[in-house]
Amino acid sequence: MTGGREIEALIKLLAKLPGLGPRSARRAALHMLRHRETLLRPLAHALATAAETVTPCSQCGNLDTVDPCGICRDPKRDPRLICVVEQVADLWALERTRAFAGRYHVLGGTLSALDDVGPEALHIPALIDRVRADAVTEVILALNATVEGQTTAHYIADHLDPTGVAITRLAHGVPVGGELDYLDPGTLTAALTSRRR
Repeated sequence: MTGGREIEALIKLLAKLPGLGPRSARRAALHMLRHRETLLRPLAHALATAAETVTPCSQCGNLDTVDPCGICRDPKRDPRLICVVEQVADLWALERTRAFAGRYHVLGGTLSALDDVGPEALHIPALIDRVRADAVTEVILALNATVEGQTTAHYIADHLDPTGVAITRLAHGVPVGGELDYLDPGTLTAALTSRRR
């Protein structure tokens, strides 16, 4: 490949992004370099700013420039309702529906014996502490409908059962094997409003 080490490094970094392979990364790099002033420089500035200012919320795990995040600080949110999600992308997907007025808890993944991810690697102990300390009345398990997601949901439900909190899951409508970030707002809204114990 011609173009120098700097361009090759840019392409290799872009290829690490989800949904971009080497060919797409090459096209994206060329497009940014052609539009240096209107795209590349502003993007570089935005990336540098985000790297310096965006951090995980100490309460829920959402990403924001303030801690606690805007959702946890919002007085209109019901602190007695906690919606548990695997990743921040899932939280953002649910927020797009505007159908949930409680707070969130991001696990940071799911239990997976194959990947050696046990309960200690996730934010499950922090969730249990929040339920006990904040007088939570309902925990909604909004985990992906995958084997790992359902295994994690069962594990959490078993460990929250002694607290007496109501534990619900998203209703049908979320396809088996589907991921929340790829669902349309209508499907997510229906799943939230028809959740069940």
